[in-house]
Amino acid sequence: MGTYVPIAEHGMVGDLQTAALVSSEGTIDWWCTPRFDSPSIFASLLDSERGGYCRLAAAKDDGEAEVVRQLYLSDTAILVTRFMSPDGVGEVVDFMVPIESTEPTARHRLIRIVRVVRGTLTFTFECRPRFDYARASHEFAWTGDGSAVCRGPGLDLHVQAVGSLTLQAEEGDLTSRFTLEAGETAAIVLTSDEAGSQVPALMSRDEIRDTFQSCNLFWLGWLRKSTYRGRWQDMVNRSAITLKLLTYAPTGAPIAALTMGLPEQIGGERNWDYRYTWVRDASLSVRALRDIGFEEEANAFRRWLRDRLGAGGTASGEPLQIMYRIDGDPHLSEEVLDHLEGYRGSAPVRAGNAAADQIQLDIYGEALYALSASDDIGSVRHWRDVTKVLDWLADHWDRPDEGIWETRGDQKDFTYSRLMTWVAFDRGIRVATATSRPADIARWTRTRDEIFDQILERGWHEKREAFVQHYDSDVLDASILLMPKVGFIPPRDPAWLSTLDAMGRELVSDSLVYRYNPEASPDGLRGSEGTFSLCSFLYIEALAEADRLVPARYGFDKMLTYANHVGLFAEEIGPSGEQLGNFPQAFTHLALISAAVTLNEHIEKALSR
Repeated sequence: MGTYVPIAEHGMVGDLQTAALVSSEGTIDWWCTPRFDSPSIFASLLDSERGGYCRLAAAKDDGEAEVVRQLYLSDTAILVTRFMSPDGVGEVVDFMVPIESTEPTARHRLIRIVRVVRGTLTFTFECRPRFDYARASHEFAWTGDGSAVCRGPGLDLHVQAVGSLTLQAEEGDLTSRFTLEAGETAAIVLTSDEAGSQVPALMSRDEIRDTFQSCNLFWLGWLRKSTYRGRWQDMVNRSAITLKLLTYAPTGAPIAALTMGLPEQIGGERNWDYRYTWVRDASLSVRALRDIGFEEEANAFRRWLRDRLGAGGTASGEPLQIMYRIDGDPHLSEEVLDHLEGYRGSAPVRAGNAAADQIQLDIYGEALYALSASDDIGSVRHWRDVTKVLDWLADHWDRPDEGIWETRGDQKDFTYSRLMTWVAFDRGIRVATATSRPADIARWTRTRDEIFDQILERGWHEKREAFVQHYDSDVLDASILLMPKVGFIPPRDPAWLSTLDAMGRELVSDSLVYRYNPEASPDGLRGSEGTFSLCSFLYIEALAEADRLVPARYGFDKMLTYANHVGLFAEEIGPSGEQLGNFPQAFTHLALISAAVTLNEHIEKALSR
């Protein structure tokens, strides 16, 4: 292929155990299976020459002008890529049927329907899998009826052609070129399964049609549970579907993003693996889903989280670690895949995440924030696990750590980390009181109040008239935007309003918000980064809570212009408005939902005065 499409030029399809990215050119350039955190079989997103891909698109013959448009069918995760030329109009429909089972499955099916709706159009198909992050070779074999299998280490990829196209072998890969007229359809069925598995039964046209209808009905039915009826329903629905697609159904654990290695700066080294479950991100994600009616997803994650609290601690001696694999496995070694060039040369490409060993004290606050959102706090044993964690935290909260942004520099006394330890005790006290569960409430209360006083004394900077990133510094940090949301300070308190003003002057650029200034607060990494879309939505929500509704609404509407063509956000926005970082990012979409809910509520209140 030789080139890279922009990060934002993708849609996502998935079945709640794995997912794939499909570019606006009709190329699957990212798919890890059978789980989100499995090695890839298609990874041309990280190396256009060696990574592997599956392309199904209109042929680009000389002299033919072509317009390509990509969209989701409304309120579903069914992706349509349309190709329009003087000779005809055709489309490729990509989808995976959601697997709602609580049992992990090895077999996953991605269906690609191609059809022509006007005129005549020629399509090309290329399937070039590269197993194990393109480190392993594969064997090829025909399986009958024109279908084939590519066998890699531990994994088979079955490829079936349906309709008037014929697959051809090309050095272990598959290609085809075929022409369809108006009204004609064909399909490619990609089925991944464990090595040596039985060849899947061939799908008929009727079965493919029925499967498409099942997928469509699943998403329409799931979305009916949403309680959001505000001004930005389409974007909230898309964000909710995105969070659902990023959640591993067997455990209820959301991942931070679908991808790994996508850069925060083109050519830079800030390239991380986000295919795991962060306690922080996941806790806030399910809280956002719960706020718009998705109780089932919130309860599933709470069960996963309670199991982590009761697991007996981690190798570092902490009760929780900041992230886990989606099945709860705490072991996440990091390796550099130096055979991959990285997206547009952004190296190193890392698989795994060494930040799993960091100390980030804020996770206890986010965990209690999620657990306290429901009256169902679990069994007596689960409550004892909670009390053990809070009793431990009462002895260990006053320590420097790496902070929310996982800096790879020195540990510091981060204000946000202290804030969330305050949340941990505050929510623990509330739950114990409301449910009459046994707890050392007197000690928890003393600790909570001690943290509160410390933040006011050391996290507040008199000259800046603002809460700052860490003690003994004057650096601002957008994570502090959560202060009023978690109830630490009223949203119109003078100290908070002056903090908001300071952030507006220093961290905000035309509604876009930087996490912090890395030059003023070195984070141990080279290079710079874009604005964080999570922080931008947190800022908008804080403005709304402060009754600054005009800039809040203007900022929200402007932020929506940075979404990609199908409503998805990566982690960051670059200097020219391009999306950067891993994609799509759950943190951004949960913050969009939260901002939309809060802003709509405050607009309605203002209109009713």
